[in-house]
Amino acid sequence: MKNINKSKKIGSQQRRSTEPLHYNSSGRTKPIVSADYVTGLTDGEGCFYVNVSNSSAYKAGANVQLHFHIKMCAEDRELLEKVKNTLKCGGVYFQKEKRQNHSQCYRYTVFSKKDILEIIIPFFKKYNLQSSSKRKSFDIFCKIAKLVQNGEHLSKKGVEKIREMKSSMNKKNYWTRVAREIRTLRGNVKFT
Repeated sequence: MKNINKSKKIGSQQRRSTEPLHYNSSGRTKPIVSADYVTGLTDGEGCFYVNVSNSSAYKAGANVQLHFHIKMCAEDRELLEKVKNTLKCGGVYFQKEKRQNHSQCYRYTVFSKKDILEIIIPFFKKYNLQSSSKRKSFDIFCKIAKLVQNGEHLSKKGVEKIREMKSSMNKKNYWTRVAREIRTLRGNVKFT
């Protein structure tokens, strides 16, 4: 019995030693993934998103928020934690899925303006996205972030400019949703 436990422990240690690690302030190690892996994962499962919500609490009549997300099924939460450790910002949150035939998800999210401007944007400028649609959305996201950084989101004119730019982002996702709705109407696929 002792030998079995010892071999399990050694196997576990070997598995951990093959992952890149970084040390936090308390000296403990946290598993990370490579920068190229984060970029590839973002190409497939990530989203650069700008939320513009109407609010009378703001002089411009709207609040502008910058977001970066990677959404994955619940089984891959550990992977999202590694992404968080690699980028050293953001958080991993449970996202309850209400649609039938969809698995429960976790989402890695960065919404701090400081982290977006100082970590996320420089990271993806250094490690280029490969898909043209995601790269296009990122480029627009960067332009909007620059407007926010310069305070242009505090005027009605600036908010309208941001809304217009935002409408060009994530087009692939929009057309994927439209195609899904058309298939649903035709009865080819049942989504509820």
